[in-house]
Amino acid sequence: MGLIKFKPTTSTRRFGNVADFAEITTDKPYKPLTRIQKRSGGRNNHGHITSRGRGGGHKRRVRIVDFRRKREDAAKVLTVEYDPSRSARVALIGYEDGKKSYILCPDGLGVGQTVQSGKEAEVKVGNHLPIRSIPEGTMIHNIELVPGLGGKLVRAAGGAAQILSKEEKFAHVKLPSGEVRMIYLNASATVGQCSNPDHENLMLGKAGRRRWKGFRPLSRAIAKNPVDHPMGGGEGKSKSGKHPQSPTGQQAKGLRTRQKTKRSTQYIVKDRRK
Repeated sequence: MGLIKFKPTTSTRRFGNVADFAEITTDKPYKPLTRIQKRSGGRNNHGHITSRGRGGGHKRRVRIVDFRRKREDAAKVLTVEYDPSRSARVALIGYEDGKKSYILCPDGLGVGQTVQSGKEAEVKVGNHLPIRSIPEGTMIHNIELVPGLGGKLVRAAGGAAQILSKEEKFAHVKLPSGEVRMIYLNASATVGQCSNPDHENLMLGKAGRRRWKGFRPLSRAIAKNPVDHPMGGGEGKSKSGKHPQSPTGQQAKGLRTRQKTKRSTQYIVKDRRK
């Protein structure tokens, strides 16, 4: 895994780079485990735009990834593939009975290796087992919040959490954001770090690559008219004497929007901001 830097023949080539895809072993997905991704253009079920700047972009087929990994028999890694819907790579694994499934590919997992799930599985990269069976200090990803419902945390490229300690029925896990959270010992996680760690160093280099991803241009708030945005209007550059805010009037910098009654707040040991 790495990045390719081009000769600066144009301004795009000067600042942009691309992944070398060295770990990818096939360019065609296993079609029975894919579906067409429907695009909403940022509109909800009423047809109202709730997410601005969405539209266009390349057609995609979503890979159906198995985040639960309930089968406890060993499986062999068949391919490592690119997934257009996520930043990490996915791996196609095959079981002895012929069944196949996609999993998140950890960094260092290659074709021909075997992976396994369940409490009897060995603690090695790619295996999925309960946190109770994973030693302290181990790097993990694809972490369940509720046992049996599948991995919800740490699924992006290069992501890894660390088990700090265990007490009673919880483990203290440090997430990539710096937050320390209590996770049930019966919840499962995958050993290792998510693949494609160089994703954070990727530079698009031109507006066109942004459009390919399904994002449209956005106008600055102060360039709009007062009817379109609270910060619009005025003679010359003017913020209308207001603090930065969204088109609906909600403050855009520093306003805490997390609900104090959120049930999962009680499991946070250390906040990521402190």
